[in-house]
Amino acid sequence: MLIPLILSGGSGTRLWPLSRELYPKQLLPLVGVRTMLQETAARVAGLPGVTGPIVVCNESHRFMVAEQLRDLDAAPQAIILEPVGRNTAPAVAVAALVAIEKAKKAKGGGVADPVLLVLPADHVIRDVAAFQKAVTVGLAAAEAGKLVTFGVVPDRPETGYGYIRRAAGEGPAYPVQQFVEKPDEDTAQQYVASGEYYWNSGMFMFRAGTYLAELKRHAPAMLSACEDAVAAASHDLDFMRLAKAEFSACPSDSIDYAVMEKTDSAVVVPLAAGWSDVGSWSALQDALPTDADGNVTAGDVIVEDTTGCYLHSTSRLIGAVGLRDHVVVETKDAVLVAPRERVQDVKALVTKLKAQGRYETSLHREVYRPWGRYDSIDNGDRFQVKRLVVKPGASMSLQMHHHRAEHWIVVSGTARITRGDEVFLLGENESTYIPMGTKHRIQNPGKVTLHIVEVQSGSYLGEDDIVRFEDVYGREGTEKT
Repeated sequence: MLIPLILSGGSGTRLWPLSRELYPKQLLPLVGVRTMLQETAARVAGLPGVTGPIVVCNESHRFMVAEQLRDLDAAPQAIILEPVGRNTAPAVAVAALVAIEKAKKAKGGGVADPVLLVLPADHVIRDVAAFQKAVTVGLAAAEAGKLVTFGVVPDRPETGYGYIRRAAGEGPAYPVQQFVEKPDEDTAQQYVASGEYYWNSGMFMFRAGTYLAELKRHAPAMLSACEDAVAAASHDLDFMRLAKAEFSACPSDSIDYAVMEKTDSAVVVPLAAGWSDVGSWSALQDALPTDADGNVTAGDVIVEDTTGCYLHSTSRLIGAVGLRDHVVVETKDAVLVAPRERVQDVKALVTKLKAQGRYETSLHREVYRPWGRYDSIDNGDRFQVKRLVVKPGASMSLQMHHHRAEHWIVVSGTARITRGDEVFLLGENESTYIPMGTKHRIQNPGKVTLHIVEVQSGSYLGEDDIVRFEDVYGREGTEKT
C-alpha cells in the first residue's frame, strides 16, 4: 500500500500579493488550469498500489482543500487539521500514526505498515513520467526499510537550496553521506561540478512504522506529543482536528533535522524531472514557457519593448513599456512591482504590511467560504457593498449581527431566505431587508449558482460581528473561516 502524504500547510509569502495566508500558493493555479495541490495529487495517479491521499493542512484552508480534491475526484483518506504550525517532522508523524491505524482497520486489525510518499503541495514537476520512475525506485528501498529522500539533479549552481551529498554505491538509490546547508556561490559551483550533490527537494518515502521508530529514537518528545494530539483528536465532517493543547506542546522541527540527518538508514534517489519549489516570482517565471522576448504573461497584459519580465493580471489591464527583468503582479486590491533580482525581498515587504495591520497579508478582496465566495466591491462611512456567490445546494449559517443591517438583491438564481420566523423564496430582481439583530440565512435550493448583491449599513461592518446559531460546516458560535 502506497499512501501519498500531501503537506499543505505553507503560506507562500514570497508570492504575495497572489498568495496570502488564507489563500496560499498551493491552492492557486499558478502553472496551469489545476491548482498546485491538485497537480500534486494528480501526479501520483497510476503508481503501483497507490491509494487516496492523506493531507495535512492549516485549519483555515480545510474547505478549499476538500473542495479542490473533490473537483479532482481524488477522495482523501484523511484531511488532518493542524491547530498550529510545527514544521514537517510532526506533520508527517501524525499522518503516519493515522495511516497505520487506517491500514490496520482495512486489514481487520492485522499488522499493517504502509509506505508514505511525502509530497509538499507547492512543487512543480514538469516530467511526471520521470517523477513516477524515481518513485518506483524509491518504493523498493522504502519497502526494504530505508528512509528515502529524492535529490534533484542540479542544472546550475543554486544558493537558495540545501544540498544532499551521496556516498559511494551502486545506485539507483545511494546511501546519504551528508545533508548540507545553503552554500555560497563558489561552493555551489563546486557541488555541481562534483556530480555528488543534489538539491534537497523536501520529498521523502518510507514505511510509516520505520519513520515513527526513527522519530522515537532521535526525537522521543516529539513523537509523544504527536501521539497525544492524535489520541485526543476530534472529527468534524470530513476533517480530523488535532488536539490543540497537545499539538502545541510538540517541538517544532523539519524532517531533515529531526530524522534524516541523524538516521543511518537514509538513501537518496536522483530526480531529473523539471522540479521547482516555486519559492519566488522569479522561480515561477523560470518554470513557465516564455514568449520570444523572455516574458511570461498571465491575464490581460500588453507589452511594448519589454523583455525578461513576469507580468500577471487578475482583474485589470497591465500595460508595460520598456521594462527589463521585472515582476509586476496585479490583484483586485494590491499591485507588486519589483526587479527580478529582488523578489526574495517580497517576504520583507509582507512583514512590513503585517506590522501595519494590513488585511492584504491574509485575505484577498474576494474571500472564499465553504458555501461559495464574496467580493467587497465598495465601502465607505457606515456602508459596504458585497457581491455574494452561493454554490448550488449550499447554505450560509443561521446568523445574526449586532451592529449592522443588510439589504439583499438577487441578481440571478433563486434564494431561500430565512428572516426571523419567516422562510421565503426570492427570484431575480427581487430583494429583502434584514434588520439589525434579526436571525437570517441565505440558501441556494436550485441547480444554478446564486448571485446576490448585499448592501450593509451600520456602525461596525467587520467580519467578526457574526453570531452563528446553526451551521452545516461546523462553525457555530463565532466567526471562523
